[in-house]
Amino acid sequence: MTEQDDAPELEVWIDQDLCTGDGICAQYAPEVFELDIDGLAYVKSTDDELLQDKGATTPVPLKLLDDVRDSAKECPGDCIHVRRVRDLVEVYGPDAE
Repeated sequence: MTEQDDAPELEVWIDQDLCTGDGICAQYAPEVFELDIDGLAYVKSTDDELLQDKGATTPVPLKLLDDVRDSAKECPGDCIHVRRVRDLVEVYGPDAE
């Protein structure tokens, strides 16, 4: 059993309606987040492609979990949502319990 097997599979998405465009997320985890020409943040695919569809999700690599979590905590717009894939329960972000 590897470390990856022990960790829950997580995904992240951004609610652009709440995004303030501060870019804090892209500073914490540029591999996962990027600001687009419209001034809003979006998640990127594992192939580094900007995902601009509303509610688009991308996997959270285990090695970047701390950076993604910190992005969600520090986001002034409270628009970053990190959830478990298996049951869609938010673990970090404005709707986390």
